[in-house]
This record gives sequence, structure tokens and C-alpha cells, in this order.
Amino acid sequence: MSTSGIIRTGIGGWTFDPWEGTFYPEKLTKKRQLEFASRELTAIEVNGTYYSSQKPATFAKWAAEVPENFVFSLKASRYCTNRKVLAEAGPSIEKFLQQGIAELGSHLGPILWQFMGTKKFEPEDFEAFLQQLPKTLDGLPLRHVVEPRHESFCTPECVALLSKYQVAAVCADHADYPMFADVTADFVYARLQKGTDDMPSCYPPKDIDLWAKRLKTYAEGKVPDDLALHAPDRQVPAKPRDVFAFFISGGKVNAPNGARLLQKAVAQ
Repeated sequence: MSTSGIIRTGIGGWTFDPWEGTFYPEKLTKKRQLEFASRELTAIEVNGTYYSSQKPATFAKWAAEVPENFVFSLKASRYCTNRKVLAEAGPSIEKFLQQGIAELGSHLGPILWQFMGTKKFEPEDFEAFLQQLPKTLDGLPLRHVVEPRHESFCTPECVALLSKYQVAAVCADHADYPMFADVTADFVYARLQKGTDDMPSCYPPKDIDLWAKRLKTYAEGKVPDDLALHAPDRQVPAKPRDVFAFFISGGKVNAPNGARLLQKAVAQ
């Protein structure tokens, strides 16, 4: 039996002009960018699904272009989360899930449900939202991760609700948004957003090594001792967990470099 979960590192999307000739080889056509990126990295977070629906054929095409162990994390439609009453999100959640994402098959990774920074924690309404996230889709197991961006979510009560429904919260390395280092599901999802374009590795090498250590700790079933928890007295079963880490937003020009270096560091 494995003593550690799988650690995947990646970036947001795969189409970005500054990556042409830097991350992507010269003269590589846009049609082959996903093919290339999926062989250099192990995961990609898709932002486009937040803004608009895709066709089943599109998801099938993505799945056909990537290697066996590669996964896509999909950001759920903004219509699901940008609402006053989350309990009323059911139809939007159903519409998002039924657009054809099951065509990804084994390449379907976690689904990210991102909230506006102004959205506050209302326990009953938040639980009603979590209750509407299905465990499976057309026979495929689903993993859900939420990204609360308001400090009111930083409570033991919120952590308890997430754990109750086996939903992860983003371990966000961000200047303004809260970080959820608490483990509440069978996987951990980190979004590393403090990179800079003038740093060739996106993050300083010492910080990449630090995050590699943290991710390996999570994968082994433990919790890093240098990250603050919102429910520090809670007991978490020690068991291997898969881990996903994406270089997002800050330092996007060099995000692929950071992801490759982090993948190398966690393998050591």
C-alpha cells in the first residue's frame, strides 16, 4: 500500500501569448499547446469554464490530447457561486455538471467553486450549498473544492461543515484572501498566487522548496506545522492524500517554470 498520495502541479489554462517561445517551443502551433503542456506538467486548472459553457466534444477533445495520468481541474460557473442565496444554486450546479464534463473521464480532477471576496459565511446557507454537490457524475467520482475569499469563513464551524461533506477548501497563498490549511477531504488543493514576473521561477527557489515540503507532508497524510489552522484542535486521520498545486495569477509569465520546478522538488 502506498504511503503517500499523488502530488500534481500545474498552471491556469494553457493559452497565454508570453509562453510562446519561452515555455512553448518556437513555431509550436496553438493546436498543439495542450499536447505539449500536458507532458511537461501534471495538471491544469481551467478558468474558461467559469465564464462560459463548453460542448461535450470539447471536453472529449481535451481528454484525447493528454497522457494517461494528467488531470484537468475545472472552475465551476460563476452563476453557481456569485449569488445572494447559495441554497438556490441547484439548477446552475446541475447545468454546469451536465454540460459534458464527464467526457473527460479519468482526466477529470477537482471542481473548484470560487466565491466573490464580498461573500460572507452564513452557516445554514453554506451547508445548503455543500449538500447540492454530488459525489458522482455518470459513474465518475467527483472531488469538490471551495475557495472562500472572505475572512468570515475562517472559523471552526466552517471547517466542520467542509469536513462533514468531504469538501476541500483552497490552501490559498495570497496577499489578501484567507488560507485554509485545514484538511477536510481526501485531497488538498493549493493555489500559489504570490509569484512575480521578474522571478524566472515564478516563486523564489527557497519558497518552492518550502512548498514542496508542505505538499509532501500533506500527501503523507499529515498537516504542515508551519501553517495556521482555523480549527487547530480538530483531529485529522493520518492517511495518504492526493495533492494539487497550481501557480495562478501572480507571476503568470513564469508559472510553467514554477510548476516544473515544484514537480521536480516533490519527487526528491
